[in-house]
Amino acid sequence: QAQLVESGGGLVQAGGSLRLSCEVSGGTFSSYAMGWFRQAPGKEREFVATIAWSPGVTRYADSVEGRFTISRDNSKNTLYLQMNSLEPEETAIYYCAEGPRSVVTPKTYLIWGQGTQVTVSS
Repeated sequence: QAQLVESGGGLVQAGGSLRLSCEVSGGTFSSYAMGWFRQAPGKEREFVATIAWSPGVTRYADSVEGRFTISRDNSKNTLYLQMNSLEPEETAIYYCAEGPRSVVTPKTYLIWGQGTQVTVSS
């Protein structure tokens, strides 16, 4: 079974940028869709972005379209999320997940990382 480990979170000022990484060990990374989700305190986990096993097929939440970019390097078994123009409301724990299809529904994803904290100060 694959294991997912996120990194790259931290504290950033509003308007700043961060790049999250999700390293996948075990399994067959290139065969699966990957997604990024986030969960703020007291809120449900929400979809951020997803990418199919083929790197060119992506989908974004409306709230991040044009500011965030999801990508993957199948040679490195790594998923990325470039986040620009961050807003304080986007403070949350960010999770990567692996699943059979690049969809927005969290329950479709089978394996999850432990999450990385992103804090955006105003």
